Amino acid sequence: MNYFNRLTEIVTCNLNEILAREADPAAAIRKIITEMEAGLAGARRSVTTAAANEERLTKELAELQQQADQLTEEAREALRAADESTARVALIRKKEIADVAAGLQQQLKAAHATREHLTTTLRALEARLNEARRRQVELDASPKTAATSRKGIATLDDDPRTHEIESELEALKRELEEG
Repeated sequence: MNYFNRLTEIVTCNLNEILAREADPAAAIRKIITEMEAGLAGARRSVTTAAANEERLTKELAELQQQADQLTEEAREALRAADESTARVALIRKKEIADVAAGLQQQLKAAHATREHLTTTLRALEARLNEARRRQVELDASPKTAATSRKGIATLDDDPRTHEIESELEALKRELEEG
């Protein structure tokens, strides 16, 4: 059984709810973790690709700026040589480069936003995977305790504050482990 079709489903899933429906929560959590790891690997590749695209666009824009500067210098040199026609051609080419650069600037903004979005999603996926791994440890450690805990959590799932409660509970657990 596939639990997730899209990465957003991993980010928005309620592990407690999924596990409460399963006959064998320990087996289910192993399958869920495998799916999450595959999704995380894909997300990492996407972030890497987006970062490379952003870097490529940045380099292209820098090259275009150099070309524009060079064409400005060519126009100056042509004017110094009293060759207005050559200067005009250089400035026309400079304008064309500026138009291309304006388009690339928009693409760069979009590439940056995409990379930021993918990075945020990647962090959320990592957090969900960590949560699933914690649940796996709990389930493997004490099936009887986990079943009792699941029943209590299933009741809390009806409460809209469940996520806040779970987050605070995890924070207190970490605090106790550190202290």
